[in-house]
Parts: sequence; C-alpha cells; structure tokens
Amino acid sequence: MRVALIADTHLPSLIRQLDELGSGPRELLATADLILHAGDVTAPSVLDWCEAFAPVLVAQGNNDIFEDRRLAHRQMLDLEGWRLGMTHELRPESRPIPVLLKEGLGGERVDVLIAGDTHVERLEYRDDVLFVNPGSPTLPHHKEYRLGTAAILDIERDRIRAEILLLGQTEGSPNPGTASTLEIVRENGRVRVVE
Repeated sequence: MRVALIADTHLPSLIRQLDELGSGPRELLATADLILHAGDVTAPSVLDWCEAFAPVLVAQGNNDIFEDRRLAHRQMLDLEGWRLGMTHELRPESRPIPVLLKEGLGGERVDVLIAGDTHVERLEYRDDVLFVNPGSPTLPHHKEYRLGTAAILDIERDRIRAEILLLGQTEGSPNPGTASTLEIVRENGRVRVVE
C-alpha cells in the first residue's frame, strides 16, 4: 500500500490550490492509495482536491476551524499489520518517543508516528518507532510560498519504505527541504532498520 503524507498546506491563502505551485504535489498524490494529512489544512476544499486522487484522513491542526467527516483530533490506522498514529503538533519533536506518544496519541503504542506543525521535514527511527514529519508542500521551513516537501510510505506486511520527497523547485525560491529515505523490516517479531 502506498500512503502519501502531507501537512501544513495552509490553503487557500496567497495561492488557492497546490497546483498553483507546480505539478509536484499532483504527481505525488496521483500515485497514492491513501492520503494522510497531518493538519493545518485550513479549508475543506484542500481535502476535496486531495480526495480526487485517493481517500483522505486528517489530524486536526490548530488552524483547522471547520468540521469535516475526514477530520479527527488524531488518526489511528492499521495497515498491512503496522499500527500508524497521526497527530498535528508534537513540538519539540526531539523529546523521547514515549513522551511524544503520551502527548500526541494518549499513550497509544504505534509502529509509525506521523506529525506536522513544524513545516520542517523529519524522518527517523528511534525508540522502536518510525517517526515522520512530511514538512510542508507550500511553506517549507516557514519560508514564503514555494514548493516544499511531502512524504511517501510504501507499506508491505513485513517492510515499510519511507521517503521525504522534494516536490520541485519554485523559480527564484529554492526548495529548502532535504530528501531522505529510511526502510524498516520486521523479522521474527523484531523491527530493524535496513542499512
């Protein structure tokens, strides 16, 4: 299963749709079986645009002042035998994973923790949890509107390949994001990072 992760779209604003920044977001979402948005959508029209590609679930962000069937304070999913949890805000993200789980997911144990809010991409495996912040496709690193980052999870029964993707470059405004990849496998009941 291929899951696209986005966060912090903050639309509509100076731009109305992700397409206005270029084709990168559309090309990414067109490959997804499911889209998880880690909050700060700001308008249901963004979810409608995303849902043209795949089903969408959202963790409500502090700027998401609307009601929508796709939106919840946090999202918990089981995909291919892996437990995923998504919330919006976990600052500072450098705290121990058990603290983040308690604060963001009410202590629920997960294999994959997804968050947004910082606009800075993060991909790491620590304390037995794959932690992903896809950054922002529109306001990366809190800079002006430009193409930023998103993430992909390719999930199989015993393997997850996670990737932070640069969605392209905006003329005159370089993408400040950093692409990265991490893969974990489950063998004999244990999970390890593939080197």
